[in-house]
Amino acid sequence: MNDLDTLITDWLTLPDVAERLDVEVSRVRRLIEEGKLVAVRRGDPVVRSVPALFLVDGEIAPHLSGTITVLRDGGFTDEELLAWLFEEDETLPGRPIDHLRRGQRGEVRRRALALAL
Repeated sequence: MNDLDTLITDWLTLPDVAERLDVEVSRVRRLIEEGKLVAVRRGDPVVRSVPALFLVDGEIAPHLSGTITVLRDGGFTDEELLAWLFEEDETLPGRPIDHLRRGQRGEVRRRALALAL
């Protein structure tokens, strides 16, 4: 598995996410708890961060939360599901996150379900 910092080059802190979504930081924490977003501890100093590509035009990328749920239900850790979303897949083609950002859920969700079995 690739290193997350190699796969994901643009991260947002929780206050940055709150600003882009136009909500309070406490709401961002709830979105993470509810599985609508994923945050990992990283950086120096260590802070919870969310991949910037999870947001599209001031909203959470379409179909992201459902895909997160499928992968978590399949036993993926947050780090593993982030790597899966951001790794190139020649058969897709491209990265699952890019398909979700364009609202193309079908093939990404099928692959996530197959992995989760």
